[in-house]
Amino acid sequence: MQPGLPPIHCRIPWQGTPGRNMKRREFVSGIALAASAAACSGDRGEDTSPAGATRETFEWNLATSWPPGLPGLGTGVQNLVDRIGRASGGRLKIRIFAGGELVPALEVFDAVRAGTVQMGHDPSYYHRGKVAAAQYFTTAPFGLVAQEMDAWFYYGGGMELWHELYAEHGMMVFPAGNTAHQMLGWFNRELNTADDLKGLKIRMPGLGGEVMQRAGATQVTLPASDIFTSLQTGAIDAAEWVGPYNDLTLGLHKAARYYYYPGFHEPGPALECIINKEAWDSLPQDLQEIIRTCCQAINLDMQAEYNWGNAMALAQLRADPNVELRELPQEIFDVLRRHAYEAMEELSAHDEWAARIHKSMFDFLGKSNDNLMTGELAYLNLRMRSART
Repeated sequence: MQPGLPPIHCRIPWQGTPGRNMKRREFVSGIALAASAAACSGDRGEDTSPAGATRETFEWNLATSWPPGLPGLGTGVQNLVDRIGRASGGRLKIRIFAGGELVPALEVFDAVRAGTVQMGHDPSYYHRGKVAAAQYFTTAPFGLVAQEMDAWFYYGGGMELWHELYAEHGMMVFPAGNTAHQMLGWFNRELNTADDLKGLKIRMPGLGGEVMQRAGATQVTLPASDIFTSLQTGAIDAAEWVGPYNDLTLGLHKAARYYYYPGFHEPGPALECIINKEAWDSLPQDLQEIIRTCCQAINLDMQAEYNWGNAMALAQLRADPNVELRELPQEIFDVLRRHAYEAMEELSAHDEWAARIHKSMFDFLGKSNDNLMTGELAYLNLRMRSART
């Protein structure tokens, strides 16, 4: 149960048995919590349901950085808004604006902070120029994978740090999606040695782009809508976007031949739902809880969609004779790792927030490594070897 909410005592149908008195431990956190809370009473006997408390409705706008209808990212935001609408019984209606429709695709943070829109959805590293430490909440080079990010957010103190930092900028924030491990990207020239990075113009935001720049490349930040044309015309030499699922949708395989993996820069990139603090404070507690739990539901749902979609799309790309999948050479990987740790050390030395967040994240990573190596990694290695015999 979230702090500040009254304990819930209710009798609802459960597993086909009307009127069964449900135990709290059987009550699953999620949309069911918000929906059931609306039909239940608080400890002191007052009616805390929306009907008993208030039927005030709210109409909000949400700005994203995504092209309209983009699978996973764009459709995930639509799913979030739809869930909030259903769970609130229509009391909170949210209109979505795709990247560039209401505000420029890379300026969602400013729009939410200023109250131009009440909500936004994008990755935190898009506004690293305004809040440098925020980019950790999307990802860190050589950092946490998706399931580790969730563990850190929900149980390792990451969420508390995120809320504290964003409160300084007048915003509430929740994780709202993860695209899973990303590919290094699409290249119009081969990578054989670290020297091949020198002079390379690559679309790569966040700390990853800074690492590439330290290795001799030129970092370029572009919204999704500009990547294909820039890659096709030679304005850039390479581009990372997300992974097979979204890259196929944007047609990047038609603009570059070489598809390199793995990505060092975004091992488990999380998306954020940001909310103007004044707008958040204007909501009754039940609507706040609906937003909170719907964001967590979308966080789970989007990861599942990307794990499925990437597998399907990668199989399609492997079958394309015009696409060459290439593993990043170890020499280049090692050079990038060295530059990544130098970049993060320098950022932490000059930014107290970055130092706090980095320590929290990488302290957990040190413990999680052993858990993954003796669990998932050991299992996957055995599964792959067994499949080849």
